[in-house]
Parts: sequence; C-alpha cells; structure tokens
Amino acid sequence: MPKAIDLAYVTYQATDLGLMEEFMHDFGLVTAERRNDLLFLRGADSAPFVHVTRLGSNSKFLGGGLRMASRADLDELASMPGSSPVEKVEDWPGGGWRVRMIAPDGFIVDAVWGQKEVETLSHRPRNPVNWGDNKERVNASLRPKREAGLVLRLGHFVLRVTNHAETLSWFQTRFGLLTSDVMCVPGDESKIIGTFVRFDRGSQPVDHHCLLINEASEIGVHHCSFEMQDIDAVMGAHDYLVSKGHKLDVGVGRHLIGSQIFDYWRDPFGFRVEHYTDGDVANNNYKGLNYQVSAEDTTQWGSDPTPDFFH
Repeated sequence: MPKAIDLAYVTYQATDLGLMEEFMHDFGLVTAERRNDLLFLRGADSAPFVHVTRLGSNSKFLGGGLRMASRADLDELASMPGSSPVEKVEDWPGGGWRVRMIAPDGFIVDAVWGQKEVETLSHRPRNPVNWGDNKERVNASLRPKREAGLVLRLGHFVLRVTNHAETLSWFQTRFGLLTSDVMCVPGDESKIIGTFVRFDRGSQPVDHHCLLINEASEIGVHHCSFEMQDIDAVMGAHDYLVSKGHKLDVGVGRHLIGSQIFDYWRDPFGFRVEHYTDGDVANNNYKGLNYQVSAEDTTQWGSDPTPDFFH
C-alpha cells in the first residue's frame, strides 16, 4: 500500500489574490511566490509552500496535496483508477513529481514526492512556562507581543463529504492513513459522522490527525489548520487579527478530540482557517475512541462552536 508521510498543501480558488495575500500575511503565512494567476504561501518550516490560491471567477476549495514516502508510491498510485500518470512538476515551487487524483465529491488530491526543501524561517523558541509544580523561568519575564506571529506548518484540513465511508476508504487505500478517533451521532454509536485519521510513521509520533472526514449536508472544506509555536503565539495573533478587523469564527478554546488549543477565523472569501497549538500526538500503538458528541460538546474550555459547526 502507498504511504503518505505528511501534508504538502491545500489549494483554493479566489477572485482576488491580493486580498488573500493581505489576510494571510496578517494570519502568519509568508509569500513564497506570487504570479498573475497563482499565489503560493509558506510557513516557517522547510516546505516550499503550504497554501495555494488560484485566481478564478468564483471562490471555492479545490483540494490538497500529501507527501509520499517514496517515488515507488507514486508509481503505484498512478496505476489506480482515476489517477494521472506520474508527472514532473516544473511550474510550482519546489518541483518534484506528483500523481493527481480526483477524490469522491470532486476534490483534487495530489500525491507528491521529491519536492526541494527550502531554508527554514527563523522564529522564536517556545516560551518557558512556570508550571505549578515546575518553574522553568527564573529571574526572567515574558513579554509576548500582539502580532501576526508566524505559522510553523500546515497541520490538517477537514473535508465535508456526501459519503463518509466511501471517502474514508478512498484516502486510507491510497495513503495508508490510520484511524485515530471517530465522532458518532449522540445516542447511536453505529452512526459514524466523522473520522480523524493520521499518518502511519511506525513508532514515531505524528499529529493526532492530518485529516478529518466529516459527512455533512454542505460539501467542501470545513477548515484548514496551521500550527503555532505556543499559546502566546496563538493569543498574540488573536489580538492582532482583532485589531486588523478580521472576522473571528470561534476561539479561543481547547478541543475535546485532539486536545488542540484552537482559534478559528474567516478569510475574506468566507473560508475558515485555524491557528492551533499543543495538540495530541500519537504513534501506531494508539487505540482510538468513539465520541458520541454534538458540536457544542467538542470544546473543553473557551469559546463554544455553534450547533451547526460540523454540518
């Protein structure tokens, strides 16, 4: 079975690249390259880009890319129904090779390998914390800033789909993803409405989920999510985005499933984007749970989502 090892990027279409770029700079992403019809944004890590916007007549989510473990994985994916041949990527930053597929509900999903990494961007180290039972900061004070901060990396994205089981099988067959936890209809554990999946890197810990597949009435993306260094980075960015007049969606709070401290915003085209920090990680020994919860039950503390958050 082919095996994905990380997310590569998410791809959108929007009617104004300048407007997207301005918001995403405030959000904490950095321009990797901008053309007349394409905008590539990056974080602080070595990925050449993590967010792509294509100029178009309307605004919509297009899909995403996953990094594969080997070139042989691309060859295997190319042999599957609905896949393109292995293509050399010459027109996007980082180059490499890819296989393009169409997932259920029409999402464009790229499997990529061989991208050239770029130099990481400098960012501050995590802030030391004076815990109740362990003081890490002695003879020193913290002075966090209300600023855009810097996104470190793309953590996950969430798909709203018509058929949960079909889409889950499609992704797991092609990318070797492991099930973390599932969401069920309250009172009916047999009715699964969402599955969190993670990469399989053996004993090496990975994020609790790289993807959530959620059966919903409205098809598309629910959100894409980017990791920040620590809670000070999340809160400083929150206040900065408020000061710039951007639209807060839900936040700040701590999730039940995955434990992330979250903060959701809407970009100028209505797409939901998330900052997160302090999320769970798991290796291939993790045994998932079934959560019978409604949307408003998925926050442990902080801002509660509305009842239609996942619909």
